[in-house]
Amino acid sequence: MLGEKYVLVIEDNTEVQHAIKLIFDFMGEQVVVLNFNQWKSQQQDLAQQAEDISVIVFGGTGTRSATEACHIEQEGLVVKSRFGATAIMTMGVDYEERLALLDDSIKRRVLTQLPYPFTYSQLVNALHRAQRFNQAYANASQAPSQRPVHLFRSLVGTSKEIQATRQVMAQVADTDVTVLIEGESGTGKEVMARNLHYHSPRRDGPFVPVNCGAIPAELLESELFGHEKGAFTGAISARAGRFEMAEGGTLFLDEIGDMPLHMQVKILRVLQEKTFERVGGNKTFTTNVRIIAATHRHLEGMIAEGGFREDLYYRLNVFPIVAPSLKERAEDVPLLINELVSRLESEQRGSVRFNSAAILSLCKYAWPGNVRELANLVERMAIMHPFGVVGVQDLPEKYRHQDSDVEDDIEMEIEHIAASPAVVSMSDRALLPEGGIDLKEYITGLEQNLIKQALDDSGGVVARAAERLTIRRTTLVEKMRKYGMSR
Repeated sequence: MLGEKYVLVIEDNTEVQHAIKLIFDFMGEQVVVLNFNQWKSQQQDLAQQAEDISVIVFGGTGTRSATEACHIEQEGLVVKSRFGATAIMTMGVDYEERLALLDDSIKRRVLTQLPYPFTYSQLVNALHRAQRFNQAYANASQAPSQRPVHLFRSLVGTSKEIQATRQVMAQVADTDVTVLIEGESGTGKEVMARNLHYHSPRRDGPFVPVNCGAIPAELLESELFGHEKGAFTGAISARAGRFEMAEGGTLFLDEIGDMPLHMQVKILRVLQEKTFERVGGNKTFTTNVRIIAATHRHLEGMIAEGGFREDLYYRLNVFPIVAPSLKERAEDVPLLINELVSRLESEQRGSVRFNSAAILSLCKYAWPGNVRELANLVERMAIMHPFGVVGVQDLPEKYRHQDSDVEDDIEMEIEHIAASPAVVSMSDRALLPEGGIDLKEYITGLEQNLIKQALDDSGGVVARAAERLTIRRTTLVEKMRKYGMSR
């Protein structure tokens, strides 16, 4: 999880030192355990290795309190100056009083308090926080991503639905054909429109979005076509409309189904004649824009009810594209989560991770708000669990569609290890039950369990899991396919 970096634990209690060492060895993480006197005497040498330290854990279960270690002014520990980019945790006792003694720069680096004894999930959560803190700190000094904002967010995925959508978009992107995008709210219709614009010959021109349902009917004409000075009360100067702003580019008419009927007639004329006049003026303007419209309504049903003009519908519906709902492509949820988290990190708005049980639970949710709802959830979890690992129990109630029994089993296992004098090693002998066992079934189950543990420990990254199992990545992929396992 932490790669080449190691955890530095400062603790006086020798029994706690021993247990901590065993647990980290079991997890395959590097750890150095010192008492407080060793910490003081070796500070200068440790400061030279600060880049190799992932997190400093100050314990409070021994004879000395962590206050003496954390407080900058006392004992000359100078955590701030020598370990300015290192994450900090406390362990064993309440740290609120100690935290109050520190300045703000140190408070921001105290990621969490670990109780003692702690559970497996608590430890993994703490280590993931440290990992994300280190990555965020490293990214802060790098140039921001040059990828256009909001360009690919909801188009990520491998499902057949989103692949078909991308293929259809590729066919029409480099043309000037009018496109009508239909789909539920939150499916990313504007994202699709921006993609069509970005991959068209008009990419260097403006992309101008207009939400037809958000502008009052009496102001919509002025908003789209502009107005002349004195055209109505409050028109103290001439103003260009959205068609003029989008000249040479793309005009995106979002929620076209909410447009009033009298405006539908005017839009139809612009589409047919490529000309318009400002409100209160008589000068004719010629327009050169590409129209992309979108709606969550069923326009054919509105036509039957008289709520939408049939002639405008066929003018807009030259090339229809349907935005698939997230419920239809639930297998894309993990990839979308990764994309949304990456976006948070690139914008330096924090980070968060979801364990496998939480992701499986989210895949079973219906997502009435689609990708927008998922984006809101990821951002909410990043605020509530900064740089942490979200489990099923951390999700809001309506998103819990998966039991966390697997996590509980692992927690019981790690708690047993912490209470034992040693951990099981590769050289230990397995005991054969008196009644015998089905060897093939036993080995298959053992292999599946170890693969699952490796994937969980690696955050679902197959390459890292393969390293932990000392096998090739392709071999692990074949075994996962064999057992029907997902990341």
